[in-house]
Amino acid sequence: MRLLFSAQESGLVLVILLMMLALTLFGGTKQVTERVSIPEGASVVVYDTGGEAHEPGTIPARLVDRYVVTDASGGETVYPNAWRYAEPSGSPALFTDVEKNKFFEKRNLIQIARDASFFAVMAVGMTAVIILAGIDLSVGSIYALAAIIGAIALNKLGEDASGVSAVIVGLLVCVGVGGVCGLANGAMTVGLRVHPFVITLGMMAALRGLTIIIPQKIYGEQSITGFADGFTSGFFKLQVAEVYPVPPIIMLLVALVGWFVLTRTVFGRRVFAIGGNETAAQYAGIPVGRVKIWVYTLMGALAGLSACMYIGYYGSAETGAGMAYELQVIAAAVIGGASLMGGRGSALGAVLGAIVIKLIDNAMIIFEIDQSWNQVVMGAAIIVAVVVDQAKRRISGA
Repeated sequence: MRLLFSAQESGLVLVILLMMLALTLFGGTKQVTERVSIPEGASVVVYDTGGEAHEPGTIPARLVDRYVVTDASGGETVYPNAWRYAEPSGSPALFTDVEKNKFFEKRNLIQIARDASFFAVMAVGMTAVIILAGIDLSVGSIYALAAIIGAIALNKLGEDASGVSAVIVGLLVCVGVGGVCGLANGAMTVGLRVHPFVITLGMMAALRGLTIIIPQKIYGEQSITGFADGFTSGFFKLQVAEVYPVPPIIMLLVALVGWFVLTRTVFGRRVFAIGGNETAAQYAGIPVGRVKIWVYTLMGALAGLSACMYIGYYGSAETGAGMAYELQVIAAAVIGGASLMGGRGSALGAVLGAIVIKLIDNAMIIFEIDQSWNQVVMGAAIIVAVVVDQAKRRISGA
């Protein structure tokens, strides 16, 4: 475990656990409607307080004592009078209202894991960029462009396409588009010898314009749908035990691969060396320009992968996708321990940073804080993380 977790990651895990505990204790409760569908071939009998049997819906709710559901095999399940019978859209079901913790509730936890996965995948790439002492402000626009072009390709492929072919096409197109955009960022930064802040700022604006122009020219619409079911519900939104595990699984796989590359390969050691002292790295014979181009290309490819997860989960791509994502992705990397001065960071820390950000978002929703404050909180989180990083550098230098 010591190989995987440094003091920085351990501290983040503790912060996450404390945040979860606080939200569980102080977040309050909410009323949730639970539903139990009546299986085909089953019968429902309502018993009143006197023990007499009735057809569902024939007696007032105040007189109901219990519902008895008998399945096709003769097995019986009894539901107390806290439940109610209804047939929405012609499908018979029993409903009840229960009080559940606002935070520590399955649907809420699933949502946090899902939302964090989209940002965490990109934050791993951003961490590598920041370790180089670089920055990528175009990540949100790359994400959006990859999603739009990937959605167009899947739409052209058709809704009748097999799940395997749809997933392959979606991944190749989205990751390919993202990789090309990242390659352009790296090549211009190295070739033109311009600071990546300027290059990626320009790319952010240019690519965002393309996400609006392309769908309007081809479809005349702001969103693109019409994907094969095997791409959405068959893979990226595959439901297992009432959860959608694919996005979090991809997040964990990217984190593990990122950890291995950055800590156990020559390429990773070169990235840290360049971020620590670029001049010394050049004298040591490290191909600085080539490494930078590769890192920015991988950043773009991971943005494309996240975009593929997005269109696969939601079943559509919109021109406004990824708006202001660069702030949250950078925040996740910095909170995860990446130093904006370069030379330090970790893939696992980036994932933990993304989870922290999503917990902050969730806390604002639970405590009913105006979402207009979201950007203020993200900016403050970056400032605090940088100040802490500088303080740690001064202390260690002393």
